[in-house]
Amino acid sequence: MKLTDIISPRSIVPRLSANDRDAAVTELVDALVAAGQASSEMREDLVRRVIEREKRGSTGFGRGVAVPHVKHKGVTKMSAALGLSARGVDFNSLDRQPVYTIFLLLSPDDKPEEHLQAMEVIFMNLSKESFRMFLRQATKLEEVIEVLQEADAQQLG
Repeated sequence: MKLTDIISPRSIVPRLSANDRDAAVTELVDALVAAGQASSEMREDLVRRVIEREKRGSTGFGRGVAVPHVKHKGVTKMSAALGLSARGVDFNSLDRQPVYTIFLLLSPDDKPEEHLQAMEVIFMNLSKESFRMFLRQATKLEEVIEVLQEADAQQLG
C-alpha cells in the first residue's frame, strides 16, 4: 500500500485554516466528503466519532504530527485526508507541542488488515525526519503531491 493509494489529491489541504483540533478534524472530513471519499450523510457522524476517539486518547504522537482515524461501516474504501498547518494546531499531543501535519484516516469497519496496513505506511513515513520536514515546507498542493510520490518511490525502491 502506498500513500498515494489512500490520499486523493482532492483530499489534501495544504493550508488548514483551523486553529484547534476539532476544527481541523472537521476541515479534513469536509475535504474527504468533497473528494467523494465519504458521503455527506456520514459527515456529522464521522466528525463526532473522530473527536470522541481523540477524547479517549490523543493521536497527536509528537514531532508535530497527528493521525486521527476512525473505522466506520459506511466507509467502503480506505482513504485519508492530509492537512498542513503553518501555525500549528493544539492536538493535546504526547509531547505537548503543536501539530503541523495531520493525516485523517477513514477505514471500512470490516477491513482491519487494510486499516493496519494504512497506519503502518503512514507511520513508516512520519518516522522519517526528512518526510516531516518536506511536508512542513510544502505550501502548494503540487509540492505536497510531490513529497507523497517521492515517499512512495522510496518505499518501492
